[in-house]
Amino acid sequence: MPRTGHREEVAIRAVRRLLDNQFVRFCAVGASGYAVNLAVYAALLEVGMHYLAAAALAFLVAAASNYLWNRTWTFRTSDAPVLGQGARALVVSALSLGANQLFLLVLVAAGAGHLAGQAVAIVLATPFSFAANKLWAFAAEPSNGEMQPIVVRSHRRRT
Repeated sequence: MPRTGHREEVAIRAVRRLLDNQFVRFCAVGASGYAVNLAVYAALLEVGMHYLAAAALAFLVAAASNYLWNRTWTFRTSDAPVLGQGARALVVSALSLGANQLFLLVLVAAGAGHLAGQAVAIVLATPFSFAANKLWAFAAEPSNGEMQPIVVRSHRRRT
């Protein structure tokens, strides 16, 4: 029977491997942004703001939070120029917001409640957001203004 200390070491190593995974970090940041978005959205609805305006403002607050976390933790690009990277992230956020608003409008028109509709709209807009952030907003600055491929490194051990 394995010792308890050994199990703890294995669990700690597994958690460290997960936290080294960029996609897992992106999902954790996204989950926090999701919670921020819904909390801000609910608060704005409570004070009487129109649901589409509330969704836009909540999305921008969550996008700002996500940008800071993705820059420093997920993609670890805090040495990149803030202006260029921030501008690209803002474009991605604006396009994601547009998709979010369209999904929300359709869902509410189809009978979904405002909060439930927003929850689903966020999930539906997320795949585009991840791809655009990974491949463009947080990609290495190309020297000639053209997009460059991203190198994906495997962390698997060879046996």
